[in-house]
Amino acid sequence: MSLFKLIPTCFSGIVQMEEDKHYNKVEDVVGSHVEDAVTFWAQSISRNKDIMKIGCSLSEVCPHANSVFGNLDPKKIYGGLFSEDKCWYRCKVLKIISDEKCLVRYIDYGNTEILNRSDIVEIPLDLQFSSVAKKYRLWGLQIPSGQEVTQFDQGRTFLGSLIFEKEIKMRTKATYQDGTVIAQAEYGSVDIGEEVAKKGFAEKCKLPSSTNACEEKKSDPGQLVLKNLKSPIPSWGHRSNQSAFTRPKGRLSGRMTLDLKNENDAGNHVTFPKENLAVGDFNLGSNVSLAKIKQDQKLIEENERLKTEKEVLLESYKALESKVEQTAQELQQEKATTMDLTKHLESTLKTRVGTRMENLAAKVEILKEIRRVNINVRFGNDLSDAMQVLEEESFTIPASLTELERIWAEYSLAQENIQTCQNVDEGSILIAKRNEVQQKLNMAIEVFILEVDELPLNKRLKTLQDLSTSLEAVYGPAKEGTKSEEILKKFYDWKCDKREEFTSVRSETEVSLQRLVAWFQNTVKAFDLSVEETRTSKDTINNVDEILEKTESSVCKELEISLIEHGDADKEIILNTYSQILQKIHSEERLIATVQSKYKDSIEFKKQIIECLNKSPNVDHLLSIKKTLKNLKARLRWKLVEKNNLEESDDHDGSEIEKIKQEITQLRNSVFHEIYREQEEYEKLNCLVQKWFPELPLLYPEIGLLKYMNSGGLLTMSLERDLLDAEPMKELSSKRPLVCSEVNGQIILLKGYSVDVDTEARVIQRAAAYHRAWREAKEESGLLPLIFLFLCKSDPMAYLMVPYYARANLSAVQASVPLTSESQRTSVNMMVGDLSLISPELKMGKPASPSSDLYAYGCLLLWLSVQNQKFETNEDGIPKVDQFRLGDNVKSLLYSLIYCRSSMTAEQVLNAECFLVPKGKSTPNPEKDTEYTQYKEKEELKMENLDQYKEKTRNGEASFD
Repeated sequence: MSLFKLIPTCFSGIVQMEEDKHYNKVEDVVGSHVEDAVTFWAQSISRNKDIMKIGCSLSEVCPHANSVFGNLDPKKIYGGLFSEDKCWYRCKVLKIISDEKCLVRYIDYGNTEILNRSDIVEIPLDLQFSSVAKKYRLWGLQIPSGQEVTQFDQGRTFLGSLIFEKEIKMRTKATYQDGTVIAQAEYGSVDIGEEVAKKGFAEKCKLPSSTNACEEKKSDPGQLVLKNLKSPIPSWGHRSNQSAFTRPKGRLSGRMTLDLKNENDAGNHVTFPKENLAVGDFNLGSNVSLAKIKQDQKLIEENERLKTEKEVLLESYKALESKVEQTAQELQQEKATTMDLTKHLESTLKTRVGTRMENLAAKVEILKEIRRVNINVRFGNDLSDAMQVLEEESFTIPASLTELERIWAEYSLAQENIQTCQNVDEGSILIAKRNEVQQKLNMAIEVFILEVDELPLNKRLKTLQDLSTSLEAVYGPAKEGTKSEEILKKFYDWKCDKREEFTSVRSETEVSLQRLVAWFQNTVKAFDLSVEETRTSKDTINNVDEILEKTESSVCKELEISLIEHGDADKEIILNTYSQILQKIHSEERLIATVQSKYKDSIEFKKQIIECLNKSPNVDHLLSIKKTLKNLKARLRWKLVEKNNLEESDDHDGSEIEKIKQEITQLRNSVFHEIYREQEEYEKLNCLVQKWFPELPLLYPEIGLLKYMNSGGLLTMSLERDLLDAEPMKELSSKRPLVCSEVNGQIILLKGYSVDVDTEARVIQRAAAYHRAWREAKEESGLLPLIFLFLCKSDPMAYLMVPYYARANLSAVQASVPLTSESQRTSVNMMVGDLSLISPELKMGKPASPSSDLYAYGCLLLWLSVQNQKFETNEDGIPKVDQFRLGDNVKSLLYSLIYCRSSMTAEQVLNAECFLVPKGKSTPNPEKDTEYTQYKEKEELKMENLDQYKEKTRNGEASFD
């Protein structure tokens, strides 16, 4: 059955006239959407400003509005995002197709579309008003009942050509209850309805029978609309169940009269109600036989059976009617969807050429930028350029450098030979040989300096640094690997293959674009009226689709090659090549750095050697200082003897003794002043020995320069124990008392060490190592500085002179001011540097606990880990650990000790990972075993010496702890 057999054959029965004032009302409208050959939507011209205002309001509100959720109200107005232009329009929901999709109608235009829920949003109340567009139906016309789909589409298209976006006059005739307006449409002098009818897309409405008209007037027009979407319904299906039989007016003569007039209206079967044929209704006179009564009874029973059959058929009809109604709705929805899709395709086809050209132009623009920026990196051109720079301007070691290094090595060997020589005569020969080599070295340095001055080292180094910086910015850190020419060859082969492929694709792109440009030029001529040359459209226009297709294909192919990521194999080749180039750059940088370093050393050597060639350093000044010291020490000893004699005499004069003490102090200060001058002179000679004259200790053994050098500048031979006015300090030593004295207003301590011939050198060596460690870091090391190391001439003792810091000894402080356990924890003196060891709970007055000890231990561990770096603390005084760069194990332990002490025990601290020695079998170390043996021997000897000299110690002597 054709789809359009379901279209109603007449509209007169479902039209309801409005008030008289609207009849024949004329309105100017513009067509916006066509549904079929007689039905369309249009907008009143008077509401143009309303449409503009609605569009502006929706564009501001909808992008920020909430998408709809839950049940949708079919009476409510929403905002919908139209798929074609991505603009917002007011719409109503016609049907919920699925959980995600809904069929909507744009009420201000009339068209429908299936939208996702995400494209439907809530709009405010000020936009919830009646639609701008109205639905119109051409007066007196209907769709022919047998119209096919093709003719239906043609009729719709024809009506669209007459009314779409055209100003037409609508003369209102009637209005459906659903708002559809029945009107006569005119475009100028043309009656649009007549034009549609002439083309055969519609026909005049047929006059209905009076019975149907009467029934339809009594019916709801909305229900009649639904009826028109169903199959034709038999007339008996909606008739009443009143009896089709009537009684005659006169007396019955023993038989009944059937009212045949109503039989046709009742359908195929007639109902005979029992109550109308009761036995009492018959005249049972003599003329009625018993047989007649039985026949009538059978007729009643047959009537009952037919009535039952009718009810069954009626139920079946209702089920079929519901199914037909559902099918009609589905067909209507499919029709609307198909119409919308058709309209979308028609609209797309209208802009197909423009869209295609716009997309192609955008791709060409991207391709221009890619060709300008990305192509060098894409095919390794930057790596090729870098290799060219390295090969063409490669730096080579100057020829004079090799000869210079050979002579310099010979010179260094000569210096070492002199330094290790212990024979004066042999040393003289070595010195003469050294001076000869020194002359050669000076000449080689001059040649080298002249050659390097001609080289653009700084410029080349700057080029290499810029090159490595630019490559690292593109490729990142390079991986370690051995140099291999095979890698570079593989890169060149890969680059050639890629370049060949890319060149072919690029040429194809350029040829396609040139062909398209030529087509445009010919097309301009074809449409230029001033050009007299005639060209057929086939010659000029016909091949545009082929040209566009080829151009799009070529451009897309080049974009794909240019934009697609390199494969793993390609990346491996590029990164390996980059690593090789970076290694070459760094290798050349190291060569330049070597030359520059040697150049700097050569300049320094030449500058200093001019003053030292064929000259020996003068030690007279040092000898003069030593002579002065000898005189001062003699005078000091004499004054000390004089003071002792006065103090032992019975009639000593106090003022005289005081005067001698002042003289002793002045002499002692003078001695130390000269000792400092002597140390300065030793340091100057030490520098000369290290750089130019290793023969000085050999030539002048009497000055003791070698001992000074071995002690790291700490040892002095001019200081003696008896020159100091020392007093014992028993509280600072648990074994033997230390002694203190005052030198130049500073209190110093003397720590004594028992030595002999075998241990003296070892003591000096260890003191020198300690002194060098302090001198490198000074205050930052946290070590106690050493002032002097000297040997006692009368006793086998070595003394270290160190500064004295008052109350720096914990045992002395504890002895003078005993602290309880509580006061030890809360004492303000519990500081290391700027860091307090007191836990936050102790500061608040709470009793001490093991947790407090863990906190103090954690602070000590932090201080030892970061030394004298500046600490940051929070408002509770707790130090922050994150600011320091520490190992993960150390940082984890510090967090547990300082922040999470409740979960930590002393045993867990001892077993912390940062304190554990890495597992693995240790390798025996003979050197360490030897040191340990020597240490044990020393300790045993030291104990023997202590016992031996125990009785000989005098007041003021001290030994080391």
